[in-house]
Amino acid sequence: MTTSTLRTKTLGTLGGTPAIGLGLMGMSALYGPADRDESIATIHAALDAGVTLLDTGDFYAMGHNELLLREALQGRDRDAVTISVKYGAQRGPDGSWLGADTSPAATKTSLAYSLERLGVDHVDVYRPARLDPTVPIEETVGALSELVEAGYVRHIGLSEVGAETIRRAHAVHPISDLQIEYSLISRGVEGDILDTCRELGIGITAYGVLSRGLISGHYDAATKGAGDFRSHTPRFQGENLDRNLALVEALRTVADAAGITVAQAAIAWVASRGDDIVPVVGARTRERLAESLGAADVALTAEQLADVEAAMPLDQVAGTRYASEQMAMLDSER
Repeated sequence: MTTSTLRTKTLGTLGGTPAIGLGLMGMSALYGPADRDESIATIHAALDAGVTLLDTGDFYAMGHNELLLREALQGRDRDAVTISVKYGAQRGPDGSWLGADTSPAATKTSLAYSLERLGVDHVDVYRPARLDPTVPIEETVGALSELVEAGYVRHIGLSEVGAETIRRAHAVHPISDLQIEYSLISRGVEGDILDTCRELGIGITAYGVLSRGLISGHYDAATKGAGDFRSHTPRFQGENLDRNLALVEALRTVADAAGITVAQAAIAWVASRGDDIVPVVGARTRERLAESLGAADVALTAEQLADVEAAMPLDQVAGTRYASEQMAMLDSER
């Protein structure tokens, strides 16, 4: 095994964090079947490359993702890994989304199950996946703060919430980072949300940097299998997909001129937005991971960054990032 060192960025209370993280969702759910052995090999390759931030959720295939991570970390130094867990999303036995429950009791119960599945005595970052409209954020963060005091959680994070919610949460307990979708074609974080995080010293873990593969340069609609939620996502539908893939080809021209891949251009653009922003890539194979990690060595010039943005103007992007019922759950989009 070879180990390399990624440069670090600063994520709020987490402090120095390698410049790229790995999101594990696709290794268990939502993008169709995944290869268990390849998933574990990919996690190992990420760790060997210096990636320490591993992001999961207790609702990813109903605990499967946490169990997969537990298996992948066997024999590894637990203290060398930052485990980030999202909770609170409620799902039915048919996989349907039922909203969020981040009440104090649900918060503590969810963590108890996660600790058992992960086989650890604490998680490094624990965060509600969505804002629960029935529970004041102060109550949720208050419960999380008690878990920090008890040693079960090291840092408190947030996900997909707006500026007002961030301020209210941070007033109860320091927030390490906001996890939010951020890519060339999803830039809602820019403005009030990002400004608020920077004012309060809160980092950004940017997921969806390749828009679920749409702007990776590799997307092929014909390869989507059963259970791939992109089949129901507006950006991946009909004429919307055609328009968006045309933008990808424009980005490919820019990437080719820079001697990098489309995915590397997209990841490097997000990384360039600040030393408090860490892209979390969703690579499911070692090949895709290697490509994504290559973006860490890419330093786009101001002219190249402008060319990348010009290739994907926001007013040309077709479709929302989620279906309407899920968009309604996003405090960050209000």
